[in-house]
Amino acid sequence: MSKNPGAEVVDGRRLRSERSRLAIVEAALALQEEGVLVPTAQQISDRAGVGIRSFFRHFEDMETLFEAADDQIRGSYEALFLGGDREGTLAERIDHAVDRHADAYESVSNIVLGTHALLWRYEILRKNYARNQRGLRKDLDDWLPELKAAPREQREAIYAISSFEMWHRLRYHQGLSKKSSSSIVKNLLKSQIAGDPRMVPDASAE
Repeated sequence: MSKNPGAEVVDGRRLRSERSRLAIVEAALALQEEGVLVPTAQQISDRAGVGIRSFFRHFEDMETLFEAADDQIRGSYEALFLGGDREGTLAERIDHAVDRHADAYESVSNIVLGTHALLWRYEILRKNYARNQRGLRKDLDDWLPELKAAPREQREAIYAISSFEMWHRLRYHQGLSKKSSSSIVKNLLKSQIAGDPRMVPDASAE
């Protein structure tokens, strides 16, 4: 017989509460991944199998839910951009970087689009989006340290070419395949960099 049945009741309630909270977060993410870019509290509650009142006991508003969702998946989506083969010539590293980013953008597309749709409304999304943009720039600088020699306008052009927004335009608005979109981004980056001798190794010095 338990020495403290009251504690077991409290622990049981806490576990149920934690499971409900997790179910709500996972439901919101699943809906976005399926194309419901801006799910409502009711849609999320229905998907999670909890009542709407339970939803608002866990999250006082949608912004706190989005913050919790980002906390849960941040490590997984950041990992999509990390790693990869970062050795080789400049052209090879451009190819590797674009391929890595293309796979990542395909994976997080609906989550990013849902964020875009609500940036005007929620400060936490603007904060998280700005943090992610800084991370993407830093990661591209790691792929291509030659960027340090480029003037600001050229670096900004390269960041824009490498962005999710560029990728989404090619894939969605222009209806291009993943392969064609990757080829366009690679060629644009190479043409930007090739035009600046400060970023291209001097073959005569080898």
